[in-house]
Amino acid sequence: MPLPHRGRSSRLAGSRGASTSLPRATAHSPKHAQRLTRRRHFSEQVPPGPEPQADFRSGKWRQERAGGDARDSRRSARAGMGSRHRICSREEIVIPCASDNDSGSVDLQLSNLEDVKNDASSLELTDSDISDIAGLPQESLTDSFRHLTQQGPLSEPIVERLIQSIQEFFNGDQQSELEKLTFLRSLSSLSRALPYDETVGAFIHSHIEDIVHILNMLVEEELLHSLFSPVHQEVFVTIADLSYQDVHLLLGSEDRADFFSLLTKSIITLPPVKTLTQLEEIVPSGSYNTESLYRQTLQAFSEMLQSLVVKDPHLENLDTIFKQMDPWLQSTKDHERERATVSMAQVLKCSSRHLSLKLPLQFQRLGRLVALMALLCGDPVKEVAEEAAEGTHYLLHITLRLKYVTHDKKNHPSLRRAMKKCQELLELYSIKQFYSCPFKIAQVFEVFLNSNELCQFVMTILDGLKNLKHPCTQKSAGELLITLVKNAESRFEKVPEIMGVICARLSIISQPRVRQQIINTVSLFISRPKYTDIVISHLLCHPVPYDRHLAELWRTLDVKLPSTTWILWRLLRKLQKCHNAPTHEKMAYMAVAATDALYEVFVGNRLRAATFRLFPQLLMTLLIQIHHSIGLTMSDVAIPSGLYTEQEMSSQLTPLCFAIQATKTLLLRTLCWQEFNIMEKNKGWTLLEGKDGHLQGISLLANALLERNHLFANKIMYLLVPLLNRGNDKHKLTSAGFFVELLQSPVARRLPSIYSIARLKDWLHHGNNVFKTLALKGLHYLTRHQEMREGIKSLLPCILDLLCETDEKIVLLAIQILLQLVETMDFTTLTAMMKTLFSLFGDVRPDVHRFSMTLFGASIKSVKYTDKKGIENQVLDSLVPLLLYSQDENDAVAEESRQVLTICAQFLKWKLPQEVYCKDPWYIRCGKVGKVCKFFGKKMQGES
Repeated sequence: MPLPHRGRSSRLAGSRGASTSLPRATAHSPKHAQRLTRRRHFSEQVPPGPEPQADFRSGKWRQERAGGDARDSRRSARAGMGSRHRICSREEIVIPCASDNDSGSVDLQLSNLEDVKNDASSLELTDSDISDIAGLPQESLTDSFRHLTQQGPLSEPIVERLIQSIQEFFNGDQQSELEKLTFLRSLSSLSRALPYDETVGAFIHSHIEDIVHILNMLVEEELLHSLFSPVHQEVFVTIADLSYQDVHLLLGSEDRADFFSLLTKSIITLPPVKTLTQLEEIVPSGSYNTESLYRQTLQAFSEMLQSLVVKDPHLENLDTIFKQMDPWLQSTKDHERERATVSMAQVLKCSSRHLSLKLPLQFQRLGRLVALMALLCGDPVKEVAEEAAEGTHYLLHITLRLKYVTHDKKNHPSLRRAMKKCQELLELYSIKQFYSCPFKIAQVFEVFLNSNELCQFVMTILDGLKNLKHPCTQKSAGELLITLVKNAESRFEKVPEIMGVICARLSIISQPRVRQQIINTVSLFISRPKYTDIVISHLLCHPVPYDRHLAELWRTLDVKLPSTTWILWRLLRKLQKCHNAPTHEKMAYMAVAATDALYEVFVGNRLRAATFRLFPQLLMTLLIQIHHSIGLTMSDVAIPSGLYTEQEMSSQLTPLCFAIQATKTLLLRTLCWQEFNIMEKNKGWTLLEGKDGHLQGISLLANALLERNHLFANKIMYLLVPLLNRGNDKHKLTSAGFFVELLQSPVARRLPSIYSIARLKDWLHHGNNVFKTLALKGLHYLTRHQEMREGIKSLLPCILDLLCETDEKIVLLAIQILLQLVETMDFTTLTAMMKTLFSLFGDVRPDVHRFSMTLFGASIKSVKYTDKKGIENQVLDSLVPLLLYSQDENDAVAEESRQVLTICAQFLKWKLPQEVYCKDPWYIRCGKVGKVCKFFGKKMQGES
C-alpha cells in the first residue's frame, strides 16, 4: 500500500514512494564522522544570517542562522512534505550532530541576556509590561503551532490502507526489518489525520497500549550496545509525530515511563562512535553507514524529546524528561554524559522558545537542574562544558518566566530586587566570563531560587563531590557550594540533611582546596545564628572520638571574629544543659560529644579569641563535666541506637578521659602553663579524677589560678555568683568548691553580703556535710578581711552549734573561725562557747582535743576585766583536766594543755611550780607529782 512521500535527504538515498518497498539509507563516508556536538546536520548548505555573534564555546566568530528550533522547521516541512522532512529541512532544527562541511551553528542567543542587562524596564514587573521582561520569548501558542494545521489531508482510502497495515502488523508473528519500518512509518503518517479524522483518533487512542507494547518490543529486539538498522530512528520519529498531535506514548502511566527509560538508555548507552565503527567491521551492517546512522538516530531522539515540551504549559513534560536524563547527566562515562547534556540543552532551548506557562506548574526540581547544569559547565570534556553552558542560558530564560508566573502578586518588590541583583551581576560579568566560570552561575540563579530549590541545589552539588574520576568536577562543586551559601544567607531549609551529606562526603574529598571549601561552607552555616544550634546538634551526633575528617572540621572552622564567641557559647550551652539532668540517670551522649568537640576546637585554636573570652565558663563547665564523669564508662552513657557497633566501642574510652583532655588543652591554649604545671607536679589531675579527691583537685587548681592569674580567677568568681545554686548536686559542689577558694582574693571584699555571707549561711544548714565544710572554709577565708567580720558575727550561734558535729573537719573549721572572732565576742557568747569547748576536752579525735583547748585559752584571754569574775569557776573547773592532759601521750595535746594551764594561772594570778612543765612522765618522778598536787590543793582550798 502506498505511503506518503517522506523525503529525508540526509538520511535516505531517495524519497519514499507510495509502495511499501523501503529504500536503504545512504552509506556515508567515514570522513564525515565527528565528535558529538550541537552543530546541526544538513545535506544542503544553509546561507548565513546577516549578523555575526561571538561563540564563547570555541572563541571564534560564527554565523547565527535565521530561525530557532523544531517549530520553525515544521512551518515549511509540514506545509508540503511528509513528516520525515522536518529532520532535514532548510529551516533550523535543534539537533545534536553536524557534518564536517556544515558552516552554521546553533549559538547562544547572547542578545537575550544583553536585554537583561540593558532593559531597566524589566525591573518594574507590572502586569502591563511583563511581556518586556528581558530575554523571554513572547510568541503566542497559536503562532507557534499554526504550522500543525497547514497539512494536506490524507484521503480516506490511504487512511484505511494505513490502518489495515498497522493492524496486520499487530496480528503478525515474525516481522522483518522492512515490515517493522513500514509499520512505524504507517503509524507516523496516520498521525497526520488525527486533527480532522475522528476514525483515526478513535483507532489510535484505542490501541495506545498495544502501540506502546509493540514499540517496546521493537526496541528490545535491537541488539544491545549496537546500531545496525534504522528501526531505533523510526521509533523516535514516530513517537515525535504522535506527540505533536498530543498523543503521548511516553507519559501517563508506569508502563510508559518504563518505555521512556528504555528508549533513553538505548541511545545514551551506545558505545562511542569509534567503538561502533570497529563493531561494524566485525559485524557488517549492510548498506548502512554506522556513523551516519548514529547521527541520524540521535537527531531523531533529540526531536522526540523536544516534541514533548513544545506544548508544555505546566512544565510537567520537562520534569519527566529531566527525571529520565538525570542519571545520565551524572554518568562517569564521557560519551554518555555528553549525549545526555546535548539532549538536555536542546530540550531547554526548545522549551524556552515555546514557553506559555499556566498554573499549577509541575516542575519542582529547578534547583537540582540548575546545579547539574552548573557542574557540567565545569566538565573536563570541553564539548560537555560548552553544551551545558548553552543549556544553562536557556534555563535562565525559563527561570525568569517561571518565577514571574509563580511569585506572589503582593510580593512584587522581592522579585524586583532579584531582577535588579541579576542585572547587576550580568553587568559585572561578560557573557563569556559568566559561563566560563561555573560558580558565577550560582550567583545569578541564587537570586531566583526559593529555600526548597536552594536545598536541591546544595544536595546536588554535594552529590557531585562523589565524582572521583574527574577532580575538576569536585573543584567546581566546591566553588559552586561556597558561592551559593555565601550569597543565599539564611534562606536554607533542611540544614541537618545538608550537614549529613557534607559529613559523609568529607572522607572522599582528597583535594585540600575543595576540603577547605566544604569546611568553609559548614563555617558559614554555623556562623549564622539561625542555623548555629542546628549545625552543632548534627555534628555532635557522630561517634566519639571523632574520626580525622570530623576532627579536621572542628579544628579548621573558618569563622569571622564577631561570630566566634557566639558559636563557642552555643557549643558550651549544649554541654551545660546536660548538667541539669538528675544524677541517677544515664549521662546524655550529647555531653560526651560536646566535650570532645570542645577539645577539637581548642586543638585547632581557630576560635582563640572566643576561648579567652569564655575561659571562666569553659573551665567551670569542664570541671563540672569531670565531676559527672567520675566512675562512668561508655555503657553508662545514653548512646543513640545504631551509633556504634560492639566492635567500635572501646572499653578504654570513658567520659572522664574526654573531659580531662579538654580541660588540659584549655589551660594550655589560654597560656595557663604555670597552672598546668602545678596540677601536674601535685597530681592534681589524679585528684580531679577521684571520687574522694575531686574537691581537693578543684581547690588545687583554684589556688593555682589565684596565685598565677588573678584576672582569670576574679572573672571566675564573679561568674560563679549566679551559678552556685543551679544544676544538680555535683554541679553545685564543683562550683562551690572553686568559689570558696577564690574568697581568699582581696576582690572578695567587694562582693555584696547577699552573694557571699548569706550564701555561706545557707550552706551551713545544708543536709550535705560537704556543703557545711565548704561554707565554714569560705567563712574562714572571709574572716581574714576585717571589714567582713561584722557580718560573720551574726552566724556565731550557728557556728557554735557545729562544734558538736561528729565530722572532725567541720569541728576543726568551726574552731578556726571562732579563733578569728573570739576577741569580738560578747560575754554571753564566750561563756556558752567555753562550756562547749570544755566538753571537748578529752575528745578521742586528737586535733579536736588540742584545738578545743587552744580556743579555750584564747577565750580566757579575751574576757574583759569586768567580766572575769563570771568565768572564774569555769577556769577553775578546767585546771584538773588540763593538768591531766599535760601528761597525754600525744605530745601536741600535752604541750597545748601546759600552755592553756599557764593562761589559766595568769588569769587566776597564780604562779605555777616548775614541775607542772616537766615533760617526763609523772610516774617516774613521784616527788614532783607530790609538789604539784600540794600546790593545787592549797590553792583550791584558798579559793574556796
